[in-house]
Amino acid sequence: MKLTIREIAKMAGVSPGTVSKVINQTGSISPNTIQKVKRVIEDTGYQPSFSAKALATKKSNMIGLIYAGEVHVEFNHPFFNQVINAFKNSVGQLGYDLLVFSNQSFNIGKEDYVARAKHYQLDGCLIIAGEHIEEAIYQLDQSDIPTVAVDLELSGERSSYVMADNEKISRQVVEYFYLNGIRKVAFIGGQEDSVISNVRKEAFEQSMKDYGMDLRNEWIKYGNYFEESGYQKMKEIIESGHIPDAVYAVSDMMALGVIKAIKEAGFSIPNDIKVIGCDDIEACRYSDPALATVKQDQVKIGRLAANILHDLISERTVQKAVYVDPELIIRRSSEM
Repeated sequence: MKLTIREIAKMAGVSPGTVSKVINQTGSISPNTIQKVKRVIEDTGYQPSFSAKALATKKSNMIGLIYAGEVHVEFNHPFFNQVINAFKNSVGQLGYDLLVFSNQSFNIGKEDYVARAKHYQLDGCLIIAGEHIEEAIYQLDQSDIPTVAVDLELSGERSSYVMADNEKISRQVVEYFYLNGIRKVAFIGGQEDSVISNVRKEAFEQSMKDYGMDLRNEWIKYGNYFEESGYQKMKEIIESGHIPDAVYAVSDMMALGVIKAIKEAGFSIPNDIKVIGCDDIEACRYSDPALATVKQDQVKIGRLAANILHDLISERTVQKAVYVDPELIIRRSSEM
């Protein structure tokens, strides 16, 4: 029969609170009392339950991982995989486990992340943002639960967020083309209402205007971050008869589709059309030609999110927003 903390306390002749303090090494207790409690624990083989530990310390050492909103990009996408793996490894080293929240009840009024976090006595939450974020996420943001988001701005007193500098991503691409004499550049974004994609599009358009480059409406297309949409949108551009000198796609997956469409149409990369993607996923190195890209440091984003969340849980002061600098990586697909 499994013993309870009350039974251990009775055997040791102390209160349940004293047993909790001995187990969790907190409070001021005499060495004799500590030894007496430890002896009973060793003799009985008592193992405190997860709920007993959480109740005693008010900490579960558990982090809630929330996939928020409508997920167009699916979280098997290499970008999210690397962010989450880096976060998981970092919080593991800090002593936390992860509990993944499903949002399958999205849009039917059952997403109460605050209640769920409190039910499991979570120490904090990480939000990975999709599109059309549910209201429950903002309720979590405004609660007293430490929360960090990736690619979603938060404003709560116990919240912070981490994201790549999306404006700089587009500015780097446009500046590279401008400095190398390329003036006709097409843009293939994510969904037309995608917040992150639109930040990149607006920065792209503004940079094109700033440098006096050839900005055409028929060269602005919207995909869904995956390869097939990049392929289809590039075909539309080619079939229009107005061929750009270069294409910038806001995800590497779409850029790989762009390469396929260009090659099928009989054009040479990079001699006829140059291509740059975004994310620096592993496949970039092995595409034909190797894909130039703007690297978002997924490992750094995940590690930052983990350490910021740990600091929030520990009630330390943190930055409200951390922007990670991108890095333009030139490979064969955009060589001059």
